[in-house]
Amino acid sequence: MRPSKPYAPSPSEITPRERYFNRREIIAGLAGAGLMIGAPATLGGERLKYVKNPRLSLSEPPNSLEDITTYNNFYEFGTDKGDPARLGGSFRPKPWSVAVSGEAEVTGSFTLEDILKPHALEERIYRLRCVEAWSMVIPWVGIPLADLLKRFRPTSRARYVAFKTVLRPKEMPGQRFPVLDWPYVEGLRIDEAMHPLTILAVGLYGEVLPNQNGAPLRLVVPWKYGFKSIKSIVEIRFTEKLPTTSWNLSAPHEYGFYANVNPDVDHPRWSQARERRIGAGVFAPRVPTLPFNGYAEQVAGLYRGMDLGKNF
Repeated sequence: MRPSKPYAPSPSEITPRERYFNRREIIAGLAGAGLMIGAPATLGGERLKYVKNPRLSLSEPPNSLEDITTYNNFYEFGTDKGDPARLGGSFRPKPWSVAVSGEAEVTGSFTLEDILKPHALEERIYRLRCVEAWSMVIPWVGIPLADLLKRFRPTSRARYVAFKTVLRPKEMPGQRFPVLDWPYVEGLRIDEAMHPLTILAVGLYGEVLPNQNGAPLRLVVPWKYGFKSIKSIVEIRFTEKLPTTSWNLSAPHEYGFYANVNPDVDHPRWSQARERRIGAGVFAPRVPTLPFNGYAEQVAGLYRGMDLGKNF
């Protein structure tokens, strides 16, 4: 299954990074003068040391930083696309620790510094496709999830990897409402978690993740729908049994465990055959959705013999 060449926004439609940061300086000045209310949280200026990985990156130009940080699904802050940027400022991603448990030889609590210290950060430009039929191209900075998981030496009984988001309703106002059964939980099959494309992201555009994009640590699985990319991770658990996932628990007829991008399987309330590229322009047509979000050549073999209409 070889994907066709996807639609790419023209360079003229993408906000240059320098112009965006000039805009941030203006916003900061207005906010300091008390002239703005609810200015979106953005990158904090903390640069990351990383290497670019062209072998696993798209050649498409990424979306602007403004697109990526102001149009988000992060229900812990609210259900509107602008809520995470507007309401994420009170969230505190430092200090941070992650609990590792389950079917592994090495378990315990690890600080974010413990997790990242042995690994070289990479920048990878990936597509993000959301179930509501919109997409972006994002320059993530992170580490291969496989490299981290191997350090914990999972046993032969570890068939899945489960993840959990932090529960802080005082800092995450969306958690004060029963939109989902909090805290948010997700999971991958162990071979999906170990695939070279799967990463734990800690930054974008070369700087640390802003709160609205899942600070300080989030999952990125580029061939799956965006709701699979759990944010603000505080727990990793190796398990023999299929783990519970938040959206499958909330609406099992709409959201399956696998969540692979499949244009032939419609959401019960809308088609997944076409998508809208955020930032492509007001009059840009929707473009065909690619199988496995355009990563079919790399990952289709993981699902050989499976009914992808049933295992959605």
